[in-house]
Amino acid sequence: MTKGRMEAFSDGVFAVIITIMVLEMKSPKGTGLAALLPLLPVFFSYVLSFVYVGIYWNNHHHLLQAAKHVTGGILWANLHLLFWLSLTPFVTAWMGENHFAPWPVALYGVVLLFAGTAYFLLTKTLIAHHGKDSMLAASIGNDRKGALSIVVYAAAIPLSFVQPWIAFACYVLVAVMWLLPDPRIEKIIGQ
Repeated sequence: MTKGRMEAFSDGVFAVIITIMVLEMKSPKGTGLAALLPLLPVFFSYVLSFVYVGIYWNNHHHLLQAAKHVTGGILWANLHLLFWLSLTPFVTAWMGENHFAPWPVALYGVVLLFAGTAYFLLTKTLIAHHGKDSMLAASIGNDRKGALSIVVYAAAIPLSFVQPWIAFACYVLVAVMWLLPDPRIEKIIGQ
């Protein structure tokens, strides 16, 4: 199968996720700048989630640029990733509206953990289909950054109950690690 429909569908889901997140942000009741202060946690959680969705969209795009075609298994692996990412607006709103309380911060981490795991599985499914000697496999390499991300998410979840801001800082750290697009795929494709 060609990958075009999977790319188009995925791009649509990414766009809907971002749209839902921004619609979850409600305007303040007052007219002064002081009315914005209670919304800062909502805004910070939105910014972090927007960055995460952007990171996933960017890396998903690069990943599919290295792929030649897809199978039914790849489609399901992609849907698995999109499922976890589709929960982002819910956990983003819950975390921000509850001012980074332990349970919302922990559930945010669970969604990040499962989205990271789903992305890892998608890459492995694509590599299994295209072969270990494929351009895709060469561009992904050993994916240390992906594995480290999953470890940090897993550590941050219990930290949410000790100090939610430490867990939130872990989520920010992983986002910063991924902010720059992974040059491996561009380097391999550009050859």
